[in-house]
Amino acid sequence: MPYFDAASAAPLHPVAREALLASLDEGWADPARLYREGRRGRLLLDAAREAAAEAVGCRPDELVFTPSGTQAVHRGVAGALAARRRVGRRLLYSAVEHSSVLHAAEVHEAAGGTRAELAVDRTGRVAADEASAALTPDTALVCLQSANHEVGTEQPVEEVAALCQEAGVPLLVDAAQSLPWGPVPGAWSLLAASAHKWGGPPGVGLLAVRKGTRFAPQGPYDERESGRSPGFENIPGIVAAAASLRALRAAPETMDEAVRLRRLVERIRTRVPELVPDVEVVGDPVRRLPHLVTFSCLYVDGETLLHELDRAGFSVSSGSSCTSSTLAPSHVLRAMGVLSEGNVRVSLPYGTAEADVDRFLEVLPQVVRSVRERLGVPADVAATAGGAAAAPAPHEEPDEPAGLVVDSLGRRCPIPVIELAKVIGQVPVGGTVTVLSDDEAARQDIPAWCAMRDQEYVGERSAERGAAYVVRRRV
Repeated sequence: MPYFDAASAAPLHPVAREALLASLDEGWADPARLYREGRRGRLLLDAAREAAAEAVGCRPDELVFTPSGTQAVHRGVAGALAARRRVGRRLLYSAVEHSSVLHAAEVHEAAGGTRAELAVDRTGRVAADEASAALTPDTALVCLQSANHEVGTEQPVEEVAALCQEAGVPLLVDAAQSLPWGPVPGAWSLLAASAHKWGGPPGVGLLAVRKGTRFAPQGPYDERESGRSPGFENIPGIVAAAASLRALRAAPETMDEAVRLRRLVERIRTRVPELVPDVEVVGDPVRRLPHLVTFSCLYVDGETLLHELDRAGFSVSSGSSCTSSTLAPSHVLRAMGVLSEGNVRVSLPYGTAEADVDRFLEVLPQVVRSVRERLGVPADVAATAGGAAAAPAPHEEPDEPAGLVVDSLGRRCPIPVIELAKVIGQVPVGGTVTVLSDDEAARQDIPAWCAMRDQEYVGERSAERGAAYVVRRRV
């Protein structure tokens, strides 16, 4: 069964497996002890730290191991903010950061700090000049991922790092998705990553804090990992994580594999819109991770789509609202202003067979068609391939009275969008359709539908329940 969700967790690397099994026999003792078994554990831990530091591009004494990438982010954010409390309490981060950064920002704000988001364009990328303008004198820390976990877009880390260095503000980079493919360039100050993203075992993260960066560890303190990650070190896991990362970097075929996977992903990016009507491929088409592609299908329930693909033998992921326990649209897709319904993220692990990608492209149109039929989408609604049009207009309060009204209250997306598509042809060009919906995803998906189908999104107005979304027929 093809596994296409390496962005969530990559399969365990063979080198990691070997190192893990070997270190279970050698690295079980306390590395803080001076007897033979403890010294052996310390040697293994030190060697792993040197290997990981070389891959990251920092000194061994700048790097500590944590129980996860999330813990690394949380400790990095908290420690950097605490050390710069006298400078200011403003945390600046991009609108598409991983949820670990967003949760850390919420805690910071609850403790009396302030936070601000950097907007992204429709590809999910931050503009370096906007980051520069947002660097106020009270900014204590900037967080910017090296590449996005949902759409694969790479961020201008090197440019932003130079701007932060000039302003005297530390930059924390979440490198979880990009570190398997190479070191993060630029004068970043802190870096976090997670081993299970590159084929190491789960339960191991790393945090690098470069010399000269003010840092005050928060929470209970002990003598381990420079006081930045308390608790007994998971030596077998750490050894396996460092060994697999070193193996990826040392192998000359790693770059060849990146080129091969990029070619397979480009095939998916090109062929899916040709094979499936009304699809939007999202993310930067050029400045992106080599193994990841995301697309969204109109008139499709994302959870059902993923289940059907699973039944067909493919493990993929999604950022759709209907696959989340919160039923809220993906904050990444929302910030980009793109379609969230029927969202599919394909992230290919090392060694993905070309035949598996070909079979995925063969199966996908049938699966999407069956899901649309189950939702009652008429053939003429999903008959033509969608193209990315201009971005929708911002939400505003339309003053004009509504023409045709579609009541989709109590119904989850994509039903409100399907009902809109069914009736848009019933109003004359220049006429309006108002969709009543209490599903939060409609606020994102109706404007995205307008952008894809070249209709005009007039705006949103309040309603007795939910909201009223007004669309004007343009074609």
